[in-house]
Amino acid sequence: MHIEAAVLRKINEPLVLEHVDMDKPRGREIVVRTVATGVCHSDLHVIEGISRYPTDRPFVLGHEGAGIVEAVGPDVTYVQVGDHVVACLSGFCGTCPQCLDGHPNVCTNNGEIIARPTADVPRLTQEGGLVRQFGGIGSYAEKMLMHENMVVKIDKDIPFDRAALVGCGVLTGVGAALRSSGLRAGQTVAVFGAGGVGLSIIQGAKIGGARQIIAVDQFDSKLEMAKSVGATHTVNATQDDPVKAVRSLTKGLGVDHAFEAVGLSKLCRMAIESLAVRGTATLVGVLPPEANIEFNWLAIRPECKVQTSRMGSNQFRTDIPNYLEFYRQGKLDLDSMISKRGRLSDINEAFRAMKAGEVARSVLMFD
Repeated sequence: MHIEAAVLRKINEPLVLEHVDMDKPRGREIVVRTVATGVCHSDLHVIEGISRYPTDRPFVLGHEGAGIVEAVGPDVTYVQVGDHVVACLSGFCGTCPQCLDGHPNVCTNNGEIIARPTADVPRLTQEGGLVRQFGGIGSYAEKMLMHENMVVKIDKDIPFDRAALVGCGVLTGVGAALRSSGLRAGQTVAVFGAGGVGLSIIQGAKIGGARQIIAVDQFDSKLEMAKSVGATHTVNATQDDPVKAVRSLTKGLGVDHAFEAVGLSKLCRMAIESLAVRGTATLVGVLPPEANIEFNWLAIRPECKVQTSRMGSNQFRTDIPNYLEFYRQGKLDLDSMISKRGRLSDINEAFRAMKAGEVARSVLMFD
């Protein structure tokens, strides 16, 4: 079948709307008609050439997708035609040591879930040549062809635009606070970066009972948004030294938990240096592969920890429905997370607005 998709052909060039051929679903694959997709910073990393993804072939980006199952392969057991689903990058095999140990977000066999074997007919092609999908999803397209272990069913009353956000940014941020960090009620938090992921970390920290949540960013508009979703204090990094400001706000102690939510080495250093004794820095942002993080040994307090969080340490088949229930209950604000809505043709404008710091999240709608 033919579908329209936003295709990346060259690094640092705009995506182009083109027709792509999609194969039928085989084995445990499904076809999902895309209804909404978020525009995430991880896609921008591919466009700018600072990710590990190969870009030697045309590339359909996008991974925060939500939609309706339209067709299923002969071996599919989890979903059926008509189900509403959210896609997630954390495809899992269910049988590797990490999956069996309760950590499917770091599945060691997910390459077998994300892509078909090289010898098979590609899922997406143009004139017979392979077209890649971001993370095995490719949500900047009218339809997505993927393995059933990359989706979770959701209730049909949940709006697709809100649901799409929970597939990556919200899952990553809320999970970093509630799953990865070890946050306990009554502890203090600093979040470096108040974009979509940072705002989600703030909300997760609030749900987890943090008594002080300090948001750090360079844009006043994002800091105002941070206040509206749960930050108790804000620091504009262009006006104050963030580490000194965080220490001042915590009476010199530093915070129990610091989160880096952008993917910049200097912010990782600031997060580490803002910790209290026995504090934990959780690095959530995706840094360039060659990035180094350097900090003065005497700048950190005793027995601090530095750790990474991959997609919020999620078990997405349970976490996404749980987080959507938080939304229903008014504990998780997804409505104000959506700064702009548009169509697939607005994809390049959405990336421009992201880079300019104008939005928390843009969502593209297909219906």
